[in-house]
Amino acid sequence: MAREGRAVGAASGELVTIGEFARLSRLSAKALRRYDELGLLRPALVDPVNGYRYYDPAQVEGARLVAWLRRIGMPLSRIGRIVALDAGAAAVEIRAYWARVEAETAARRDLAMYLVDHLSAEGGAMSRIPGNTGSTGKAGGTSRTGSSAGAEDTGSLGGRGSSGSGVPGGSGVPGGPVAVPLAIRCAALTDTGAVRTTNQDAAFAGPRLLAVADGFGEGGAEASAAAIEALKPTAWGGGDGALSAADLLNALEDTADSASRAVRDAVAPCADPDGSGTTLTAMLWTGSRLGLVHIGDSRAYLLRGGELFRITHDHSLVQSMIDDGSLSREEAASHPGRALLLKALVGEARSAPVAVACRPDVRLREVLAGDRYLLCSDGLSAVVDEAELRAAVITAEVPEEAVRRLVGLAHEAGGPDNVACVVADVVVAAEE
Repeated sequence: MAREGRAVGAASGELVTIGEFARLSRLSAKALRRYDELGLLRPALVDPVNGYRYYDPAQVEGARLVAWLRRIGMPLSRIGRIVALDAGAAAVEIRAYWARVEAETAARRDLAMYLVDHLSAEGGAMSRIPGNTGSTGKAGGTSRTGSSAGAEDTGSLGGRGSSGSGVPGGSGVPGGPVAVPLAIRCAALTDTGAVRTTNQDAAFAGPRLLAVADGFGEGGAEASAAAIEALKPTAWGGGDGALSAADLLNALEDTADSASRAVRDAVAPCADPDGSGTTLTAMLWTGSRLGLVHIGDSRAYLLRGGELFRITHDHSLVQSMIDDGSLSREEAASHPGRALLLKALVGEARSAPVAVACRPDVRLREVLAGDRYLLCSDGLSAVVDEAELRAAVITAEVPEEAVRRLVGLAHEAGGPDNVACVVADVVVAAEE
C-alpha cells in the first residue's frame, strides 16, 4: 500500500519521476543520481522497493542553480555550500568565486603574453645569427639596502591593474637587459597607528627585495613576517649576478609557493589556522629586472614621467564589484564588505571566512633609471587622499623622506590602522 501511495503521488503531480525532473531542471538523470550520492540534491522520495527517485517540482529552481553553477565551472564542494545559503548570501559567494576565476585567468593571460614576447625575441635572434640557439641577455648591477620594519597592505589610487594598457612596463614586457647597470636605493617604515595596540604588518627594503605584508587574524603578525622571510634572497637564490627572464619567472613561482607554505606553518599553532593569514606584495630585484609577487589587497605603484600608476590589482570583493560596474570607487570607500579578501595567504586549506588560500600572481616588470616604486598598506592608501599620496611620493627627495611623509599623512588622517610603506628608486649604479 505504501508503495502504491507513493506511485499515485508521483502520477498526480505532487512528485515527478527522475526523468521528468531531469527535463525540467536541464540536468541529466545520471547527474541527478550523482548529486544524490553526494548529498548535493536529494530526491524528495526514494521507493524502498525498486529504488526509483521522485522529486518535488519545488526543487526545480535549486536544481537549475546547480546546473548553472556547474556551467561556470564551480567545483561540486563549493556548490554544496552555496545551495544551502539564502539568495543574498549565495550571490555574494558566487561573485567572490567568479572574481577569483577572473584574477587567475588574468595571471595566466599575463604569463601567456610574456611567453609570446620572450619566444618571439628568441626567434628573432635565431634568425639573425645562424646556428645561434637564442638566449636571454643578462646585465649586472648592485643595490643598496634601505631600512627594514613592519608593514601592511590595501587601498590605492590608479587604474585596474598592471595589465592595463595605461600602465607602463606592465606584464608581457620581455624585460631584456638594460643598457647600463642599475641599482635600487630604498627605505621602509611601519607604524602601529593611533588606534591599534599591536602591529600585524611587516615590511622589508633591501638590495634584492622590497616587500609589504598585511597580517590578519590571531596569527597575523607571524604570517606577515613568515611570508616576507620566505622571499629573502637566501631563500630564492638571488645573488650578485642578474637572472635571465626565464630564470626569474621560475624563481618567482618557487618563492610564491614557499611563501604560501611558510604562512601555513606559521599559523598552524593557532586555534583557527584558516582564519589567520596575510596579504603580500613584493618585488624581487636581480640587477636588470623586477619580478612582482602579489596577493590580496596590498598595493604597488610606479612613479614614471611625473605620473603615478597602480601596478597591482586588488583581490577583494569590493574591487570585483568596481570591475563589473556594480559599485563606484566613491561607494567602495564606505562599503561594509571592503575588507573581504578573495585571495590571500592563509592557514589550512579549509573554508576560510576571511580569505581563500591560493597562489600569488607573479609577473615581470620593465625597469628604467628614474623609476620610483611605492609599496604600501591600506593603513595608508585607504585614509590618505589620492592627491596627497601622489604629492608626497613625487616631492620627496629620497626614499627615507618619502616613507616618513607617508606615515605622517596616515597619522594626520587619524591613523585608524597599522600603516607601512616601502619606497625604492631605480638609479644608475654609478650614482651609488
